[in-house]
Amino acid sequence: MPKHKKEEKEDKEAEKPLVAKTIVDVQRLKLMKLMKNPEKPVMLPERPKSKTTPSVPEFVRNVMGSSAGAGSGEFHVYRHLRRKEYARQKFIQEKSKKELLDEEYQKKLEENKKKAEELTAKKRAKRLKKKQKLKHQKRQKTSKTDDNEKNESSSDEGEPEESDEEKECPSRKDEEEQRNGENGKNSISKSTDKLSHTTGQNKLTNNSQTPD
Repeated sequence: MPKHKKEEKEDKEAEKPLVAKTIVDVQRLKLMKLMKNPEKPVMLPERPKSKTTPSVPEFVRNVMGSSAGAGSGEFHVYRHLRRKEYARQKFIQEKSKKELLDEEYQKKLEENKKKAEELTAKKRAKRLKKKQKLKHQKRQKTSKTDDNEKNESSSDEGEPEESDEEKECPSRKDEEEQRNGENGKNSISKSTDKLSHTTGQNKLTNNSQTPD
């Protein structure tokens, strides 16, 4: 039983009309109305069409005044036509003012565009100058490094380089050095033998020359 009572209370609260006290409540009601049937297409109002200039009324000049007796009703027709003419002239004046305002607005827009383009052109020129300076500095640095490398390479070229045969066959060098070393040893041994032989001969001659 308490469940049924709760459901009845909820139904009664839903049936009660909501009174919008603030703008937020109005917006809430509109959203609730839209969300009740979201598949319903929304009808957007079209923009009002620009009014065209009204046609020139045809005046009847021979009209009696309103104080006359017979035919005085024609004066009201004349007055109505005159009112229409005044409205037409007013519309033309308002249209010309609107056109002038539109022209001034377009001129201001063009001036603002030109100013913005000039500012962007100045900033672009500054950026390009900075980029060119950086490029120039980089080129100078690279040229300096290239010059240093060239100088180092030229100094290396001035020194005697090993031949390709010597680089390819280091064993030949070693063999030649060994041979030269052996030849030097042989020559040294020969020279020592000669010296010993000569010293022995000198001793013998000296002994023979000495008296007994």
